[in-house]
Amino acid sequence: MKISTAIMAAFAAVTSLVASAAHAVGPAPAPLAQRETLTIGFVKVGHLAPLLNIEEELKKFNVDVKRAEFVRYADARTALMSNSVDISAVGPGDLAIAASQGSKNLVGLTGVAGSAKNLVVRKGVVINDWKDIAGKKIGIAPGSAVWFQWAMTLIEKGIPYNSFTPVNIQGGGTAFVQAIKKGDIDAMVLWEPFESQAVAEGDAYFAKNLEYSQSKAVGAELGMLAASRDAMTNKQEAIRRFLWVYLNAEEQMARNPDQFADAYAKYTGLPIATTRESSKIIKLGGVLTKEQVKLQADAAFKQGIVQKDVGTEAAALYDDAMARDIRR
Repeated sequence: MKISTAIMAAFAAVTSLVASAAHAVGPAPAPLAQRETLTIGFVKVGHLAPLLNIEEELKKFNVDVKRAEFVRYADARTALMSNSVDISAVGPGDLAIAASQGSKNLVGLTGVAGSAKNLVVRKGVVINDWKDIAGKKIGIAPGSAVWFQWAMTLIEKGIPYNSFTPVNIQGGGTAFVQAIKKGDIDAMVLWEPFESQAVAEGDAYFAKNLEYSQSKAVGAELGMLAASRDAMTNKQEAIRRFLWVYLNAEEQMARNPDQFADAYAKYTGLPIATTRESSKIIKLGGVLTKEQVKLQADAAFKQGIVQKDVGTEAAALYDDAMARDIRR
């Protein structure tokens, strides 16, 4: 029995190493010959914790950072499309939105993480099955990445969107947590770290039977690093160094849960007790593909979220060649 256990443990260790090697980040590039500046958008969510020390790390590569903070992916998307920032995280569906507006100035570089998504329900409210959402007040952020996941899941399950009462909430995740704490909503479609925060503070629970990250149209991707086309043209080597630093930090955090939880806490300002639990939900490392971008855009058009059929155009805006080269 002991021998069997040892063999299994050894096999698991080898499997883990092989999996890690398959996605290992390659050698660091040389510093730029001349100093360059990147304006980077920061969105304070846990799956972007690899951004924590980006300024200090990029200095080693002769790249300075100007910081721009955003509450929502939508704001970061607008900034990228207007060349107000060079690079930022946005939602995977933002490529469809950009393409539908006739813009080619948004270039998707790589996904960032995936996770299971369960409806977060206020304590005292019973939602154990999809039929239980009928008549419930559910907080949503229209147009957000998680809202898209939720809406497409309902469609694929044949659940009418009007079976519940959507409550549009503005102002970021904190506003959702406050709404559920006050009893203004029965449940919420949200993102980390605010999901785990509401649960950790005793105001809510995860409805384990209401999982919405597996729709064919959207999948489990939580975000996407993107650059403006102008920056990709004029600052490509600086962006390459940004991407190397980010993916290197991502790889280290993916291998070390404690390091991820600690960086998560420092990046978002949340207690380590909250981020330790939240980090268990998130699997760092993008799962987005060009094919998935097209599926999202096709679904967005069919459901009237975007007004043009831009599946091919949206997919053309996703170019993860640089990220794949770095991960060789």
